[in-house]
Amino acid sequence: MSTSKPEPGEKPKSRPKPPSGDNRRGAIAGLIIAIAILAVGWWLARDLTAASKMQDCLMSGRSNCNVIEPAR
Repeated sequence: MSTSKPEPGEKPKSRPKPPSGDNRRGAIAGLIIAIAILAVGWWLARDLTAASKMQDCLMSGRSNCNVIEPAR
């Protein structure tokens, strides 16, 4: 029969510890991937918004739809 308690005079078996470096590398890699996805999503949203505004301007019949930067 196997018991969970060690025999007298026998050292208790310790559980092997998982390497902590692998866990951190995976978490950091996941964080970098998440940041990259967010950056691409932000860029895509801005680009699509600008294209939508340009299309709305052109569909309304205007011919001068270029973005005019204010003078500083």
